[in-house]
Amino acid sequence: MSALPELLGLPSYAALALLVLDLAIVCFALHRVLLLVRGTRAAQIAAGLALVGIVLLIGRALELKLLSRVLDHFMTHAVVLVIVVFQPEVRRGLMRLGQRLIATGRGSEETHLFEEIVGAVEHLSRARVGALLVLEREGDLSEIVEGGETLDARISKELLVALFSPSPHNALHDGAVVVKHLRVLRAGALLPLSGNPDLDRRLGTRHRAALGVTEESDAVAVVVSEERGEISLCLQGHIARDLDVAALRRALMGLFTTQERHSRRVEEEAAAAAATAHAVSALVEAAVSGPHAVVAAKTRKSAERSDGTKAVGD
Repeated sequence: MSALPELLGLPSYAALALLVLDLAIVCFALHRVLLLVRGTRAAQIAAGLALVGIVLLIGRALELKLLSRVLDHFMTHAVVLVIVVFQPEVRRGLMRLGQRLIATGRGSEETHLFEEIVGAVEHLSRARVGALLVLEREGDLSEIVEGGETLDARISKELLVALFSPSPHNALHDGAVVVKHLRVLRAGALLPLSGNPDLDRRLGTRHRAALGVTEESDAVAVVVSEERGEISLCLQGHIARDLDVAALRRALMGLFTTQERHSRRVEEEAAAAAATAHAVSALVEAAVSGPHAVVAAKTRKSAERSDGTKAVGD
């Protein structure tokens, strides 16, 4: 029976199962790459490379020799270009893979992080001290943030308050504090200003910088107004103003908890893809084995149900 696919000129069920598994792995890998570059400038570069590839295919189909030759040379060196352009994303992806293998107790640590941030923001708001705090998510901010001093310090309420306290001896208080991997990565950083012409003219430089960094990345920015002590939250180029401490806490926990749930969902999708591949291989095996195998399987299931019924009856 195993020779039937060869007689019909079809691949064996084992080859089909491997093909399905191969496709599932490639699709999952592409999905993870898209998630990795989402919210970064690399996503725009990837879209540009995809457009070049489409133009190349069209040029070959229409036999545009000069255009095809130019794009062929470009795509030949595209591998080096991709390595150079996507180097931060590749490094970040490998770092996250290692962190997932050794991470323990991250949930409680993040909760502590948010409580320290909320406590510092509340203190600064009551004291009417201006502050700009940027929390990195999936997108890498190294290409957007400039200047400042690298700290790589553990987050605490006292540290954040000290960094934003205005003083002739504190040159970092006017810049932004960047948080990455549960640590204060940089202080006194400079951010790109939003170029949105529809913004409220009453918004100052801190608010425009917070909107600017969230327009170019998926980061979350928290702003404390120096004049009124107003707390604002910026995300994806939008701003929520005049938040209380409880609303800020719920927003931060919701944003980053949703991100963790999304990561778990990706893992569940991978498991579902593997189960689908297994099911398809089973169907292929049944189709190749012929109707006799299907009838035999139904007979075995009927016998098993009969045995089960007798056992319960006894």
